[in-house]
Amino acid sequence: MGQVKASLLQQALDVAERLPPQDQEILIELIQHRLMERRRAEIARNAAATLQAVREGRAHYGSIEDLKHDLLPEP
Repeated sequence: MGQVKASLLQQALDVAERLPPQDQEILIELIQHRLMERRRAEIARNAAATLQAVREGRAHYGSIEDLKHDLLPEP
């Protein structure tokens, strides 16, 4: 972790530790909720990109063996 990131994280922890316990719990819930929302947005972007690839004919279908064949070098 970079020095700046570590410093910002330490500052955030210092502030959080000064909060009353109930506010710390609320802060944790808010951060978890925001992380879930970000992940949902990322999943939605990936799904949209996948659908677009299917529409454009860039998506490939096959078995796990087909995938291995495409990804692994021939022995």
